[in-house]
Parts: sequence; structure tokens; C-alpha cells
Amino acid sequence: MQKGRQNMKRYEFILKDLDCAACANEIQEKLAKNPELHNVNVNFAKLKLTYETDTVSVEEVRKAVKEQEPDVEMISAEKMKEIENKKESKMGAQIARLLIGIIIAGIGLYAKLPDTISTIFIILGYVILLYRTAKNAFKMLFASKKINENFLITVSCVGAYLVGEHMEGLMVITLYEIGKILEEKSISKSRKSIKDLMDIKPEYANLKTENDIKKVSPEEVKKGDTILIKEGEKVPLDGIVKKGTADLNTASLTGESKLTQVSENKNVLSGSIVVDGMIEVKVTKEYKNSTVSRILDLVENATDKKAKTETFVNKASSIYTPIVIGLAAIVAIFLPLFTDIPYTGNNGSIYRALIFLVISCPCSIAISVPLSYFSGIGKSSKEGILIKGSDYIDAIKDIKEIVFDKTGTLTKGEFEITKIDTFENYTEQEVLKYAAMGEKYSNHPIAKSIMKANKEEVAEVQEFKEIAGKGLSYQYNGETVLVGNSVLVEANDTNEEGATKIYVKINDKLAGIIYLGDTVKDGVVETIKELKALGIKTNMFTGDNKQIAEKTGKEIGIQNIKSEMLPQDKYNAFEEIINKKDEKSKVAFVGDGINDSPVLARADVGISMGGVGSESAIEASDVVIMTDNVSKILDAIKISKKTCGIIRQNLVFAITVKVLILFLSTIGLSGMWQAVFADVGVTILTIFNTLRILK
Repeated sequence: MQKGRQNMKRYEFILKDLDCAACANEIQEKLAKNPELHNVNVNFAKLKLTYETDTVSVEEVRKAVKEQEPDVEMISAEKMKEIENKKESKMGAQIARLLIGIIIAGIGLYAKLPDTISTIFIILGYVILLYRTAKNAFKMLFASKKINENFLITVSCVGAYLVGEHMEGLMVITLYEIGKILEEKSISKSRKSIKDLMDIKPEYANLKTENDIKKVSPEEVKKGDTILIKEGEKVPLDGIVKKGTADLNTASLTGESKLTQVSENKNVLSGSIVVDGMIEVKVTKEYKNSTVSRILDLVENATDKKAKTETFVNKASSIYTPIVIGLAAIVAIFLPLFTDIPYTGNNGSIYRALIFLVISCPCSIAISVPLSYFSGIGKSSKEGILIKGSDYIDAIKDIKEIVFDKTGTLTKGEFEITKIDTFENYTEQEVLKYAAMGEKYSNHPIAKSIMKANKEEVAEVQEFKEIAGKGLSYQYNGETVLVGNSVLVEANDTNEEGATKIYVKINDKLAGIIYLGDTVKDGVVETIKELKALGIKTNMFTGDNKQIAEKTGKEIGIQNIKSEMLPQDKYNAFEEIINKKDEKSKVAFVGDGINDSPVLARADVGISMGGVGSESAIEASDVVIMTDNVSKILDAIKISKKTCGIIRQNLVFAITVKVLILFLSTIGLSGMWQAVFADVGVTILTIFNTLRILK
């Protein structure tokens, strides 16, 4: 079955006029019940519906959405700008309707008119003000047989009128309408803030043709084409500089403000901005595979993976309203039976029950939680930290132990050859050449250093084999060559110098030893110190020998060091740490995203120090640091703690206010106005509090 699902088509739509987070959850639950729809997700923060299927038509899905939410329309993502423009004009019409309703109701309440005329004006004011809410309520009731907040407000307003509280009823719907307009504006503002934060998509590319330069969409450019990027323009696609020099601002990708200079034969990444200069670039990846496209896709889909808090809130919201309705019925029916409170009047049990109904909407909770996670992920991406899901935002704050890979993570991985020992009449250059012939197939930093130092042409070899944790072997001109560590060549290595050694053995005779040195990255020592101050335990796993590992670990300040480890040793040792931790604590692994992929996958939080544009890093881990700056881990922890702290603030505030107003209404100390504040007022305040994450 899993194999069949691999070929399913993925669909993505915008849900126009979806203005209720609880309703978004209900749409997702309804669609998820269809066994032919897979990976269904409704993201309220982005108004986005995604699902996979190879049997269900779009019309069937559209019909199911309409049954659940009659006013919501499924529209393709390409029409988003058009939707936003229409929303502005629609909001203007809602404000006009609100003002007209208030004026007409005001005339009925305060103008000196005959009672019959006053009643007509009041009822007309009710109809105008309540029109949208009542229409949505009854559409939902008849389409999906469900009661939503619109129905509760409608019942409360009509009930207030029937018990003689005309002014109260009008104030409820007026404040509710004002609140909904402000809520829509604040949600729109938060979405725009997040969108602006990730505004890295290039709008066009200057495609160089035989006779001209043509401005085209980045999607139209093919691999191998040449594009021109001028001063002030975004680099639209990944490529190699053919001509010119320029200073690039890569802050949108890495969060770093320092400019990067590029010249001929240098790589450039999409999303960078040319600050000074002009370059011609040969495109190496089509837009869909480019760095900027992958980053945007990662951030766009990150909130589709919901955190436990978000999942809990979604489930709680679905049972919260029915409970409150039940409590309202109990108050209305039974309160007069046990007290001297009457059924009717502004202090009656029915009026108090109506207040219960106004308060019952869980929107403040249902909106603020996903919006907070979305804001946290957006803020992280701006800092050059790509977090793949809301659940990892939750997990990062609980990290109590981190295991670091050494080479390329804590150290620069830019090895320099310090000396070469030779044996059996081989020269230093010959030893280096034999090492380079094997290492040319590897991306390891040591291999790159050897290739860089070798000045001779590298010949092709036969029967090349990699030997995990030891090195490699190959055949060349009838000779058997081994290139690797002391274990591979069966040499006795005390390594008193504390250097990395690469041994070259030819036909069972040691030909030479290449000594390499590595240096610790800038900022690593300070980062480890700050992690310790936060109470986070640090470990270092490495395949290097004990002397090198301990020398590096001591320099950095790492607490626990394990050396001479094969890939499976790293996995097993990490498994031991995982098994010893308590349930609430999280263990992170920080590696390069390639050799350490099994451990990255096993970690509670796998963090890749992949560097800008590293595809393997993006694929391998839960969190990708888009620079090689280890201090970004501290930034990720701070963002995680701030995001989760604001979520807690919103939940405590919303629940406390609602419970307090519910209690006060029961004993007759709060009215409809306070109830409306407990609904839309709290929602607006929690949204504004959420926006603090982006600062």
C-alpha cells in the first residue's frame, strides 16, 4: 500500500473566506475521514488546504468543504493576490453595513417616535446587523447539521430581544461585528508580517539570448541557460558565475548581514541580492530545485506537521462548545428552581444562559496557537534556521543534552597538510598523488584538502571500494592501494602529535603518512559555554583517534568525548543516551547531514550544520542551520522558548478570562458586553501578543 501512495498527486488550494480556526479544524477532520484522501492538512495561518489522492476528484473535495463551511471556497493558490484585493472591498462593505445598522437601531431606541415605528426601526437594525451572522449560522446548521459561534450569537441576540433587553442584544451583535472586523484585520496583518519576513522569492530573471536580454519568470529558465543579475536584483536561480564580480547579501538565506564577494567560477544561490556589481550566471538548477524554492517549500509546509499542543487544542475545541451549551441549558432551566432568580429579565436565568452562549466560541485559543507556531518558524527562517515542523519548535526548548559531530561541525573541516612522512623510496608528491587518486570520489573535508594540495593530474582507478570507518582501497597499474587510518593499514599509531593521519599503503608496504591539522570554528567555545550555562550537557562523537579528539574537546570545553567511532558506534552510543534520558527531556544531535544521517534520524531533534544550499542537510534533519555558525543553535532555543512562552500566555489568558466571565455571569455580575469581550476581544489580544514572536 505504501508503494501505491508514492505516486499520488498532491493538491494545494486556498480556502477563501475561512475566518474561523475551529472551522478549519472541522474541515480537516471531515476530509480526513475519507479513506481515499491522504495527508489532509488545513493550515489556518495560511488559509491553505493540502491533500494527496489518486481517486477523489477536486469537485468531490470542494463539495465536502462546502457542506462543512458553506461560505468557504476552494481556490487555486495563483489567485491569492486577487483574493486579497477583493477582501479589502468586502471589508469596506461590512463596515458600511455595520454603520447603517447602528444608525437605524439608534433611531428606534432614542428618537421620539410612536412605539410601533420605534419597534420597526429596532427590528430593522437587528436584521441589518445580524444578517451576516444569522446567514452563516443557518447555512451551517442546514448544510452540516452543526452549531457554530454564529448560531450562538444569533440565539443570544434574538433571546435578548425576546426577554426585553433590546439594547443588550444590539450591543452584543454590534460589538461582535466590530470584533470580527478587527479580528480579520489583525489576522491579515499577522499573515502579511510572516509573508514579508519570507519575501525571498525572485519575481523575474534576465535571460540572455543570442541577440537580447529577455525578462522572464524564473520557472521558464532552463538548466544551462545564462542569466544576467544587475545591482539591486535578487539572484533568481542557483548557478556559477561566468563573468563579472559582485557583492552578495545572503541575509535572507542565512540571517548573516556580512556581504559575500563572488567572481568567475564561484557558486551563487537563489535568494541572494546583488548589492554591488553585475554578474552573468550559468544556471545549474531549474527553479523547482533551486535553494530559494526548497527553502520556501520547507517553510511553507513546516506548520503542516502539528505540535502536540496544537493537536490537543484542536481536539479540545471540538468538545468545548457542546459542554458550554449544556451548561447554558442547565443555568437557564435549573437556576430558578434552587434560587429566587427569575427565568426572564436582565438578571434572569435565560439572560445568564445567553451570556454563556456568547462566551463559548473557542476562536481565541484555536487561532493563536497555530499562528504562534507559524510565526516562530517564520522568525527562525529569517535567522537562517529552517525548522521542519511545529513539533520541533516544541522540542527544541526541552533539549537537555546535545551530541556534536566534530569535523565540519565544531571544527572548520578545512584540513591543511602539515607534513608528509615517506617510506620505501616514495617521494612526498607520489604519496600525495596516490592518496588523491582514491580521495577524488569523496566529499569529506580531508579528501578535499588532499585534492587541493595535489598538483598532479589524477588518473582513473579500478576496483574502488570504501571501507566504513577505515578508508578506501583501489587498483592502479596492477598495484593494490590502501588509503585510510592506521587500522586499515595495520600500523601501530600512538599519535603523540595529536594530528589527523592518512596512511598510504601500496602492495602491502607502507608508502607514506600524510599529517593534517584542523582548527576550531569561530564562536564554538563561547556557544558551548552558553549551552552549559543553560544546563545543557554536551558530548562529542568522532572517528578521530583519542589524542586528537581529547585535544579538540579540551580546547572547546566539551564535557564528554567519544573517539575512534565507526558510524554504527555513533548510533549505538547515541541510543544509550536516548534510553537514559527522562521522558520530558530531549536529546539533539548536530552533524553534517550526510555521514551522520542515521543518528540525525534517531535524535529527538536532528540538527544539520549543512551550510547554505546543502541539499543533503535539508533532507537529513529536523532543523537546518543555513550557515556553519554553531551559535545559531542558541538562537533556535531562544526562539523556541519565546514561541512556547507566548502560546502559554495566550492559553492561560484566554481560558482565565472565559472561565471568569462564565462564573461572574452565573452569579449575575457580568453582562453581554463582558461576554463579547471574552470572545472577540480576547481573540484580538492574543493575536497581537503572538506578533511579538516576529520582533
